[in-house]
Amino acid sequence: MELVLFDAFNGLIQGTFYALMALGLSLIISLNSVINFAHGGFMVIGAYLAFTLAPYIGFWGALFAGPILAGLLGILVERVLVRRLYGRADPIYSLLLTFGLALIIENSVRSIWGAQGQPFRIPAGLDSPVSSVYFFLTGYRVFVMAAIALAAASLFAFLRFSRFGLRIRAGILDLETVSALGVNVYLLRAVNFAIGIALAGFAGVLAAGVLQLSPTMGNDVIMATFVAIVVGGIGSLLGSVLGGLIIGLAAGVTAAYYPVASDVVIYVIMAFVLIVRPRGLLGQEGLFE
Repeated sequence: MELVLFDAFNGLIQGTFYALMALGLSLIISLNSVINFAHGGFMVIGAYLAFTLAPYIGFWGALFAGPILAGLLGILVERVLVRRLYGRADPIYSLLLTFGLALIIENSVRSIWGAQGQPFRIPAGLDSPVSSVYFFLTGYRVFVMAAIALAAASLFAFLRFSRFGLRIRAGILDLETVSALGVNVYLLRAVNFAIGIALAGFAGVLAAGVLQLSPTMGNDVIMATFVAIVVGGIGSLLGSVLGGLIIGLAAGVTAAYYPVASDVVIYVIMAFVLIVRPRGLLGQEGLFE
C-alpha cells in the first residue's frame, strides 16, 4: 500500500508541474495563437538562472528571480521573433520557429552550464519528511504543491479582477474587437507571452528541487504538457490544470502496478478523451468537433 501511495504522490507532484506548464502554454496558445514548442526550453532557462543566482541571493530570492528573468527573455523573444508570425493562419510557422528555438536553448544551456546534470540545493528545513510513516512526504514537496496552487490561483485572480487581466480574457475571445476599442494588442500579447513563460520558469525552479537539473529536463515534460492541454480542452485554462493533474496521477498509479506502461498511459487517456469528448474535458465546442 505504501508503494502505491509513494508512486501516486510522485505522479501527483509531476502532475502539478504539468499543470503549471500547461497553464502557461494554454495562455500563450489562446491569445498569441502560437504553439510554443520551446516552452520546455524556457522551463530549463528559469531553472538554470535560479541555480546561478541562488549562491548570491539565496533559494527564496532565486525562486522569484529565475521566473521573472525568464519572463523578460520571453518578452524579447516575442518582440523579435514571435510577433512576426501574427496573422499567419498556418500553425506550421510557429511550430518550426519554436522547435528551432527549443534546440537553440538546449544547446546554449549545454554550452554555458555543461551537459551534465547538477543538483539544485533547497533549504535544509524543507528537505526532511513531515511524517514518520510516509517518508516520501517531505516539506519541500508539500511546499511545491502549495506554491503551484498559489501561482495558479493568483493567475486566475489576475485574469478575473485586474483591468489588464480582463483585457487578456477579452482578447482571447475576440482580439479584433479589443483592438478596435483602442487597446494596444501588441503590448497585450507581449505581456501575456511573458506571463506564460514566467510560469514555465517557475515550474522549472520548483522541479529542479525535485529532479536533477539537466539541459534536457524540459524535453521530459513538454509532450506531457501538450497532452494535458488536449485532455483538459484547448482554450480552457482550468481544463489545462485539470488535465495535467489527471495524467500525472494516472502515470504515477500505473507505475505502481505496471511501470513500463507509465509513459504510455497518458497517451491512452488522451486518445480516450478525444474519442468520447473531442473538445476535451472543459474545452470549447467546435475546436475538434
